[in-house]
Amino acid sequence: MHTSAFNQKSLRTRAIVYFFTAFSGLALSLLIPSAQTMAQGNLLLTPRRIVFEGAKKSMELNLANTGTDTAKYVISIIRIRMTDDGAFETITEPDSGQLFADPYLRFFPRTVSLGPNEAQVVKIQLTKTSDLAPGEYRSHVYFRAVPNLKPLGEEETQKDTTTISVKLTPVFGITIPVIIRIGESTTKVSLSNLAVEMVNDTTPRLKMTFNRTGNFSVYGDVTVTYTSADGRITQVGMIKGLAVYSPNKLRNFQFDLIKANKVNYHAGKLYVEYSTQAEPKSVKMADAELILH
Repeated sequence: MHTSAFNQKSLRTRAIVYFFTAFSGLALSLLIPSAQTMAQGNLLLTPRRIVFEGAKKSMELNLANTGTDTAKYVISIIRIRMTDDGAFETITEPDSGQLFADPYLRFFPRTVSLGPNEAQVVKIQLTKTSDLAPGEYRSHVYFRAVPNLKPLGEEETQKDTTTISVKLTPVFGITIPVIIRIGESTTKVSLSNLAVEMVNDTTPRLKMTFNRTGNFSVYGDVTVTYTSADGRITQVGMIKGLAVYSPNKLRNFQFDLIKANKVNYHAGKLYVEYSTQAEPKSVKMADAELILH
């Protein structure tokens, strides 16, 4: 096209950029209302992880649209690795010692459309598991929101056709782990490398390492209490639903502690407990103390 001909036409470029946000069943906030519920965008999911053990062959996921508009979600299964720092990466080939669950799963429906305040059940079933070797098999169910885009004929006409416009359409998603466990657990976990650093000289941040051995993943809650020199005990931190997935041997983790009155992070001690969630009773998996200086 000649430059003169090009200049005779106005330039109009419309780009749609998709962002996607994926959750791994991990909540890092103290304000989560329920350990069994996960929300992203306007989608509410219960429970936030599926574990098949023993004779259990079928489970249900409850989806609810808490928004004011109709929402559509496409459901698929993806494979994820966890890094030593707790980040998630989508993969196609397993790491050494990693086993995928998706060849042994089926689920329906695969697409869900929910009106405002509507709910839907998604069923997940095991299949062809009779010959599975002992171990833990894990994949993740991915709920991807389908953006409500206007047809081209309904797009608003631009007054200035010489400008370039970019339309940003966020696409929300949630992933939850689906785990198949075969055999008895040999898993143990311990805590090490505890340290407190002051961020910007004002915010206490606790660092630690979770060390996992055995054949299964671990999943639970972290509670941190402070004991002053005179024996006064104050809870200064809690994390709901922290996982170390197999085959990872460790996970480095850090989070900010509460700045409370009469809590001196240069004296006294911290006690950290990692325990299973109350189903029906919480069980301690690991603990450690840190003497503060």
